[in-house]
Order: sequence, then structure tokens, then C-alpha cells
Amino acid sequence: MLYNCKNLFPGAKLAGNVKIFKPELVNIYGCIIGNETTVGPFVEIQKDVIIGCRCKISSHSFICTGVIIEDGVFIGHGVMFTNDRYPRAVKDDGNLKGNEDWECIPSRVCERASIGSGSVLLPGITIGEGALVGAGSVVTRDVPPYTIVCGNPAKICGNIKERQL
Repeated sequence: MLYNCKNLFPGAKLAGNVKIFKPELVNIYGCIIGNETTVGPFVEIQKDVIIGCRCKISSHSFICTGVIIEDGVFIGHGVMFTNDRYPRAVKDDGNLKGNEDWECIPSRVCERASIGSGSVLLPGITIGEGALVGAGSVVTRDVPPYTIVCGNPAKICGNIKERQL
């Protein structure tokens, strides 16, 4: 069952008609989610993420700090965004790294793009308007608008406009 959860997630700003499936199984904080967006169970959306209107975020996806998702975007099941080019648990001196010890590298998914299930997006990526990332792809560089990419690393394998009926 879908629930309207406008007041369930402190620090998050949810526009009208945001629907979250199984809100007790979702971790959302410090983000903005636009009107009529749907979020599946087992999703985490971190602080400073912006998600546009009429998006679909499927179950088991992870949207980390620094990600901007524009209107009408589809995020498949188990999609993982990353935001750190050089992740490490500790500094050179062996002490644990803190928030001040890394640089957040933002990513953007433009209007009406689709990210297939199980895909991983490395930091600093822009997915162009209307582009399609095939399931299981590892996106290591920008994807031009209306382009289809697939594989590991993701490579251009088609054009959306040529495939439309």
C-alpha cells in the first residue's frame, strides 16, 4: 500500500502527493522530494538530495548526498549512486575520516532519464535528458541526452529517439 508521508521524515521536505511504499522501511532525511514522486521500500535518500516531480524511485536504491534528480526520472531497483572518488575509512595517520576529510562530488540525472535496475553511478556523472542506462551498468562518464548506454563500463549502445515507435 502507498502512503502519503509528508510528516513522517523530519528534516525532509516532501511536496504534495509524494507517495512512499512501506515508510517504516525507508530512510529519508534532509532532502527535497517533488510532487507526485513515488518511493519504494528499502530506499535511502540522504541529506541535500533534490528529487523532482513525478519521479519513480524503485526499491533498494541508494541516493547519496550531492545527487540531483530532475522531473520525470525513473530509478530502477537497487540503483547505487556514489559521491566520493577516493573513499577511505581512515586518514594516512590511521585515524577515522570525518565529514571534513572528503569531497562530495555531485551527480545529476536530467529530465525523463531512466536508470536500469542494479546500475552503479560513479561520482560527478550527468545523465542527459531522456537517456537510458541499461540494467546492471556501471556508469563512469557522462551520458549524452537520448542515448542508451549499457555494460561495465557503460558504453553507448543506441539512441532512444531511433528506438521509439
